Amino acid sequence: MEEPRATLDILSDPICPWCYIGKVKLDRALEQRPDHGLDIFWRPYQLNPEMTAGGMDRTEYLETKFGGPERAQTIYGQIRDAAEAAGLKVDFGRIRRTPNTFDAHRLIRWARSSGHQQTVVDALFVRYFERGEDIGDRDVLMQVAAEAGMDLDLLSGLYADDADRDLLTNEEALARQMGVTGVPTFILSEKFALVGAQETSAWLDVIDRLSDGPAEDGQSPA
Repeated sequence: MEEPRATLDILSDPICPWCYIGKVKLDRALEQRPDHGLDIFWRPYQLNPEMTAGGMDRTEYLETKFGGPERAQTIYGQIRDAAEAAGLKVDFGRIRRTPNTFDAHRLIRWARSSGHQQTVVDALFVRYFERGEDIGDRDVLMQVAAEAGMDLDLLSGLYADDADRDLLTNEEALARQMGVTGVPTFILSEKFALVGAQETSAWLDVIDRLSDGPAEDGQSPA
């Protein structure tokens, strides 16, 4: 098997609309460059690390975060426009709760081990932003896993044992210590960081530069 030309670590949260928009734009570049040679690894970053286990009412969350309903409507109107421009069918009105996403991040990590990570990440974005489902609910997460073809008995045991909690907590803490303050953040080969939802054309340029050979230390391929 050919070795990947580069690693791409994506720090993301499945309730982050810009992460969804950024993924779609990246995916379009990958489709146009099927021999991209990137080993993609989705990594945890919670927008709300202190969120209660059951989440909270979505309206209350937005008004608290953005300082009132008018400000929240303005900001999410801009996000909706960006999502629609990217071809996404988001429906923010269907979202009733803002979840705690730690269990979703654990599922994403376990999906990496079984080769289902991209499928699971896609499904979490769709279920949250298009269907308004509570992706903090383990029943919903198990449905995602089942549709992806993951081992449900194994997952049930992992959730019951609270597996990998320290691993993901420490990994996210390290990202914050390294200066990551928002998502999506894309890290190429542990050297170069791209922050925010990059355009497809930018990703095509990155992939083409990588295909020409590794960048010199200190020289970003973007």
